[in-house]
Amino acid sequence: METKYDFIIIGAGPNGLQTGAYLSKAGEKVLLLERRYECGGGMWTEESTYPGFLHSTHAIYMMMVDFAPVYKDFRLEEDYLVRHIHPELVFAMPFSDGKCLCLYKDVERTCKSIAQFSEKDAESYREFYQLTKRCVDEFIGPATYFPPMGALDQITKLQQTEIGRAIMEYSEKQPIEIINEKFENERVKAMMLYLGCHWGVKYDQNGLGYLVLLYLNRAHNYQMVKGGSHMVPQALNKIIHENGGLVKNNQRIKRIIVEGGEAKGVEMEEGIVYEAAKAVISSIDPVQTFLELIEEGTLDDEFVEKVKGWEWETYSLLGIHSALEEPPQFSAATSNPEINQAFIYILGYERLEGLIDYLDAIYQGELPKSIGFNCCFPSNHDPGLAPEGRCVSLISCMMPYNLKEGGPERWYNLKFKQELAERCLGVLERYAPNITKDKVFQTYISTPMDIGNKFLDMREGSIKQGAYTPFQMGYLRPNEDCSHNRTPVKNLYLAGASVYPGGCVIWGPGYLAANRVAEDYGIEKWWKEPEFITRLKESGMV
Repeated sequence: METKYDFIIIGAGPNGLQTGAYLSKAGEKVLLLERRYECGGGMWTEESTYPGFLHSTHAIYMMMVDFAPVYKDFRLEEDYLVRHIHPELVFAMPFSDGKCLCLYKDVERTCKSIAQFSEKDAESYREFYQLTKRCVDEFIGPATYFPPMGALDQITKLQQTEIGRAIMEYSEKQPIEIINEKFENERVKAMMLYLGCHWGVKYDQNGLGYLVLLYLNRAHNYQMVKGGSHMVPQALNKIIHENGGLVKNNQRIKRIIVEGGEAKGVEMEEGIVYEAAKAVISSIDPVQTFLELIEEGTLDDEFVEKVKGWEWETYSLLGIHSALEEPPQFSAATSNPEINQAFIYILGYERLEGLIDYLDAIYQGELPKSIGFNCCFPSNHDPGLAPEGRCVSLISCMMPYNLKEGGPERWYNLKFKQELAERCLGVLERYAPNITKDKVFQTYISTPMDIGNKFLDMREGSIKQGAYTPFQMGYLRPNEDCSHNRTPVKNLYLAGASVYPGGCVIWGPGYLAANRVAEDYGIEKWWKEPEFITRLKESGMV
């Protein structure tokens, strides 16, 4: 059995696979060790309800497909049949009175929908969208795939350009401030705040306003993977094997071997030792990497304290995955049949106040009095995901991991989570009356506790390997010692969502890790610098 490799990568999620694919194609001998039986991490597709119903039970919304270099570099569409579906109507927010607020790929169609609620908001959205597009196209998007700068240096650079100053201005604002400044209609505000905060930015949080710019711009760009999210990691796994690399599943790592301050390899629970001639790359979270896999006393005490201070997310996701007898027919489609073909629906929030009440509750670890969520029906856009005439359903509901009543263990209570699932399905029925209880064949429930148990690097249901706070973003993600992928241990690198730029399958950490390692070890890059990175450097903002 081969035990010597150039690079050993811990974790075969999206970022670990991406790093392995780049390095193996560069001629490096790469081994990926994955705890689970399948690679792909959160990009997981399975028949979790009935045979023939394919559910992407964690990551389904792909927001950075048009930026992420991995797609073009590996010709994933042309050579590996990785297809993405981008519906014309991306978001629909139906209301109980039959009206519906729609967000399309086409901005003018979106403005027309907003105008039904407020002409002023339609014009404001048109202007704001152009601003967010410039901010994302010129800096935020490209910077996702470029190493971070220290805060003061980055501020100095941004202040030198018009768009940089705009980004800085919005960064200091709370999401709710931005939304209230831009819009007047309560329903429009509710949609925009939801879109800006759903991925872990608190609505009253300072210092992360640039993420609101990103998320509202990306709302037009949400896509899904044809055949299920797992098609992408399958392709990357194939690329690694085609280039002489190896992905081993069902692996239990005992420790990262550190000798003389250098990472030398990994020891497995069964005693096997895999040697790394060049480096070990961890795509799992910093707590596991530094506190559980490295022997105590190896690391500097000050660094250990930084890692111990790592914050997990205060709320997670409750997933309700159902096999339906038929696709939903929304009441709001009476006036606009196209609504039945929306990609994502936001349900249960009739006004801004209701959304804020909901968020306040989950921030405090409480169950909201009224349920709201986003949901989608992937088989409406990819019929192969369900038997003919049937429908795959996903409800994704923000929920606290640590419940004030009962703690996280309450998520193990079968009756409790089934009742919550029934409440969610009841909300869906309120807006789509044909989805009655008898139309739901089977349901698989994934709780915040289940996420942490299933994906150990998403501890406490932390879907991005750690909270988004000003002190855990940018140059400080996960800390100033590691945000450039290097760590205080020589030849040990980070490549997961806990390192800059973060999570949500944006393909940034793994790409940056591959670049960093290639530069440090003199590996000739077969991939070219993206044009948007070249333009970013020429702009003077980095």
